[in-house]
Amino acid sequence: MSRVIPPFFIAVVCVLMAMVTIQSGASVAKQLFPLIGPEGTTALRLGFSAAILCLIFQPWKAFPPLGQRIPVLIYGLSLGGMNILFYYAIERIPLGIGVALEFTGPLAVALLSSRRKRDLFWVACAIAGIILLLPDMSGEESLDPIGVILALAAGACWAFYILFGKKTGNQGSGGMTVALGMSVAAIVLVPYGAIHQGMNLLSWEVIPLGFLVAVMSSALPYTLEMVALRNMPAQGFSIMMSLEPAIAAMAGFMILGELLSFWQWLAILLVITASVGSSLATDKK
Repeated sequence: MSRVIPPFFIAVVCVLMAMVTIQSGASVAKQLFPLIGPEGTTALRLGFSAAILCLIFQPWKAFPPLGQRIPVLIYGLSLGGMNILFYYAIERIPLGIGVALEFTGPLAVALLSSRRKRDLFWVACAIAGIILLLPDMSGEESLDPIGVILALAAGACWAFYILFGKKTGNQGSGGMTVALGMSVAAIVLVPYGAIHQGMNLLSWEVIPLGFLVAVMSSALPYTLEMVALRNMPAQGFSIMMSLEPAIAAMAGFMILGELLSFWQWLAILLVITASVGSSLATDKK
């Protein structure tokens, strides 16, 4: 007798896969900065992603009615803002730190949407873990303040992305919604990148990498996230995404040989605890 896979389980798998691909894509994207800067990298990422998603999902066949277009527009602008601000941030500060600071957005969504005291405990665990992942802001190795502000601004965009992604995802196909949102972001930011980088964007040295970044950092993970948002509350999605800075820290250790301190490992444990606790709590709702 076959068993139907629970929607929440599908959502959890989609979130985990999205985080792994996004972190891999971010490492490739940062290698493009010396060649075409954050602006050009964002333009290629969003341009290729929009083309891929539109080709697959053909969103023009189910274009939302006039009264439902504003949420899609805000979703797309939030997505674009999250991308460009995050790239500007990690140009100035380390990738892992940028990811941790950006998480102020989804954590704010989780905190504001909480309805039970036990959920606040998981939020507190996630916040404690992220704080432990941050370095000392004083001294010679303090972070670039502009980079910190940009990462926090990216987090604000991420919060709007979650909220309006949930709303637009409930209106129709998740894939079509992502395609529309990505198209909105591309319409705004591809010309912006072209103005800053010009013909450099058409170099055969960067086009293949730009396409790879688009698939790994946008087209695939955002589609997976939309599937997840359709099958779990915004709060559960937000806290589960707290695994991302932990994944970044572990990738740095395994791939780059970055040694982690006791407090950093404790931070990873706290974030994972928050994610598992959130999953169990959400599953009972």
